[in-house]
Amino acid sequence: MQTQALGFTGRYTRFCAQLSKLSLMLAVVLLLVVIVSVQWQVIGRYVFNSSPTWAEALAMLLVMYVTALGVAVGVRDAGHIGLESIVSLLPESWRLKLEVLIHLCVATFGVLMAYSGWVWATLKWHEKKPMLSVPESVDYVPLVIAGVLIVLFSAEHIIALVRGEEVVPAWN
Repeated sequence: MQTQALGFTGRYTRFCAQLSKLSLMLAVVLLLVVIVSVQWQVIGRYVFNSSPTWAEALAMLLVMYVTALGVAVGVRDAGHIGLESIVSLLPESWRLKLEVLIHLCVATFGVLMAYSGWVWATLKWHEKKPMLSVPESVDYVPLVIAGVLIVLFSAEHIIALVRGEEVVPAWN
């Protein structure tokens, strides 16, 4: 029974690490598309005297996706702002409880983020963005993606804390 639990947590950790790495790689690709889009807009404006209307809207949309993926990866790899000094001063039993509580709060935030993004995405599905001709809901999909990833990564941290392990960043 215990070997099955160990196997599951090991697979879950590998899954989260791969998901984190994939998210970060996707964010980098999207950031490159943002750069190309902005450059295309500048070239269109100053070279051809005709700025493409879609370029700025696409860049702003992609920035939301890059940010959402980056935030989720930051949660997994503990790249977010924390009060490490206060937690490290506590006794071990209190420190563990407080760290679990922190990750539960972050997971709750992820649930609320995913739920709110889902609600807005479904409400805006039939409205079109004027510059891109895609549904307005694409603005809210990054909230859903980041929220789900934050919940998954927070759960990984809680499991690791309970087991006395540490979550190793995906890039190590």
